[in-house]
Amino acid sequence: MDRLAIYRIYRIVWMSVKFFLQVTLFQRRYKGRWTPVTNEKWERLVTKQAKEYKRTALKLGGLMIKMGQFLSTRADIMPPSFIAELEGLTDRVPAVPRKDAIALLEEEWNTSHSDYVENLSDKPVASASIGEVYKGTLKDGTPVAVKIQRPDIDRILRADFRAMKIVIWLVKRFTAFGKQIDFNLLYSEMVNTIGAELNFLQELQNGRNFADRFEEMPGVRFPVYYDEFSTRRVLVMEWIEGARITDLAFIDANGLNRRDLSERLFRLFLEQVLDGGQFHADPHGGNILIKPDGTIVLIDFGMVGSISKEEARSVLKVVEGILFKQYDQVIDGLEELRFLLPHADRRVLADAISRVVAAYESQELTQMDSFVVDRLLADIKTIVRTQPVQLPAEFAFFGRAVSTFVGVLHVLDPKVDLLAIARPRVLEWVAKQRGGEKSFSKDDAVRIALNAIGPLRALPQKIVNYLDEPARMREYMQIRDVGLEVERSKLQTRMFAGIVGVISLVTIFFGVWDEHIPLIATSGFFFLIAAFIFRLS
Repeated sequence: MDRLAIYRIYRIVWMSVKFFLQVTLFQRRYKGRWTPVTNEKWERLVTKQAKEYKRTALKLGGLMIKMGQFLSTRADIMPPSFIAELEGLTDRVPAVPRKDAIALLEEEWNTSHSDYVENLSDKPVASASIGEVYKGTLKDGTPVAVKIQRPDIDRILRADFRAMKIVIWLVKRFTAFGKQIDFNLLYSEMVNTIGAELNFLQELQNGRNFADRFEEMPGVRFPVYYDEFSTRRVLVMEWIEGARITDLAFIDANGLNRRDLSERLFRLFLEQVLDGGQFHADPHGGNILIKPDGTIVLIDFGMVGSISKEEARSVLKVVEGILFKQYDQVIDGLEELRFLLPHADRRVLADAISRVVAAYESQELTQMDSFVVDRLLADIKTIVRTQPVQLPAEFAFFGRAVSTFVGVLHVLDPKVDLLAIARPRVLEWVAKQRGGEKSFSKDDAVRIALNAIGPLRALPQKIVNYLDEPARMREYMQIRDVGLEVERSKLQTRMFAGIVGVISLVTIFFGVWDEHIPLIATSGFFFLIAAFIFRLS
């Protein structure tokens, strides 16, 4: 039943819609009233959702596991209880029967597995969404990890992507996100990137590229791969003893410094971006190992992305602008990366960015102040609705990788200051770029001087922002009160129509599956009415 396409589609779509409605209702109900009691209720809600998601993901596998890996690493925004519920999805997915895995292995090798590998473990040492890893020994005594693709995983992923297409259609139809994201291009990017994981030979090549690229970086290792035993669905690599980077007990037991680990790990990821090239697109805790001596081991290169040198320079321009409070430079970088369409209001965007950075630096975002959080969310919502902002689909997996990696850093060191860690490396990179140029222009000197006095230049603006805060608060309260009733009425109508529409759509699917013409006709009628009401509201 779990491998039946129509059943998987129904389960994924219905759960997505239910979660979205629950979160939307909660945010509307407690808007402007975020207190410790509200936060406790929020944690209970997301924990309940995490438990349901985990049950569904463990039952269905496939793409659900991939999404669970992403959510379980968001320690920077998700409650600890949520992370605890989903953490097992990273490398402890229920295994397929050993005989099925061995059958696939021998089919790929066209011989008995014992001809190449001895002492193959009775159970997989790690089980993920695409493949399972067994420990074995080569004939010469070398310990190896044998990664075997899950049987029928390609067919399962095809069904899950159909479900994702329905979810994307609903998001485009019933939310405002379709104006900021090209979901069709995003879907294609998702299919290509995740689909590439099905080719283990590509993963082998990716791993070697990373090993060659970071060969001279101290304290970092990559596994050795064996071509003669690897195929499209089987990958044989060096066995490396180590613990997950998020295993804090292991880190403390071996006397390792968490701050030092987080800084070295951040530099490893930053180096993947600075000069362009491939980056690890799935850097969750299960794919980053730590050895007792503190060596970091990066594994699983099935999902990688790429960034050009021009895009890398634009990313660094954004980072440099944030570090030195040069928000016009941040806007320039975002425009180069195509995040901003023409006619964007640079002043509004720069002001919003400066306030978010100021809130981050002063830790206002972690203090659950209802006014600060609500005002920032309102600003972001206004920008998304009124400004020509978009998310280029080719950056979707880069953004996912960044957020996943940041989540790992927050688990490793909850007090990690990303801006403080990035500042010296960015300065080093800028100095290197300047050093490689034959001439040093007057514009370069002015730019470096402005960057150097960036914090001082920001001081007057901070004073102005402080003096303007009462007026901003009054304006915010007036806008919120005027629009609250209208939004509430529209929301109720939209949600009712949306629920009826989704239920009707699911019923249509079952009608098609059962070839029940009256059920299809009745459900289709209600779906059209719901869609008409939704568009009018």
